[in-house]
Amino acid sequence: MQIIQCKVEKIESLTDSIKRIVLIPSLPLSFIAGQYLQVVMGEDDKRPFSIANAPRADGSIELHIGAEPGNQYAGQVLEKMTKDAQIKVEGGLGEAFLNQAAAQSTILLAGGTGFSYTLSILQQLLSKPLMAPVILYWGTRTVNDMYAFDELSTLAKQHPLFTFIPVVELPEKDWTGKTGWVHQAVLEDIQDLSNYQVYVAGRFEMAKVVRDDFIKQGLPITSLFGDAYAFI
Repeated sequence: MQIIQCKVEKIESLTDSIKRIVLIPSLPLSFIAGQYLQVVMGEDDKRPFSIANAPRADGSIELHIGAEPGNQYAGQVLEKMTKDAQIKVEGGLGEAFLNQAAAQSTILLAGGTGFSYTLSILQQLLSKPLMAPVILYWGTRTVNDMYAFDELSTLAKQHPLFTFIPVVELPEKDWTGKTGWVHQAVLEDIQDLSNYQVYVAGRFEMAKVVRDDFIKQGLPITSLFGDAYAFI
């Protein structure tokens, strides 16, 4: 896998703990929507992050990195990017990329910053007129953590076959949307998953529960995609 030097074009805050990074590769980085890259911190230290955009004409790469206090794994990457204004990466990696072999109803399921994975796939799907429904379920602790809420709401108005369903774990008093665990919202809304393909990103614990529960509700295992499934 080729290692490519990237200029750190932009670092900006999406929330108090999540940063949006824009990288400009010195050479084209080839990837498919839904793949990830690894930030090269050292010869034996490569740290994976989802690519948060579909391939762009200008070749730029977007990452959404969550670095809560105490999270040195991500914090050190952000520190290096800020200090050096450049970083080495390799990609695209992963087998959970978008399958466009046939028009099929699609569920994008994200927990927290796993949204960046689903955003890449969503952008690719919306780059052409949708031929089948696409539903994005995004679960966060609070509505303030849902940093792309307005953007997704606008896209849902622009694309009749796209639906955005936000799910909040700790709702405020005036919240009228869905609450609780994001995968439970899917199970409640769709009784038969046999005709869907599902792309999931979040903690490994969530991915395992999703696999078990969705298969019970009819989803073929061959229609479930997520990088976590290479490890669990």
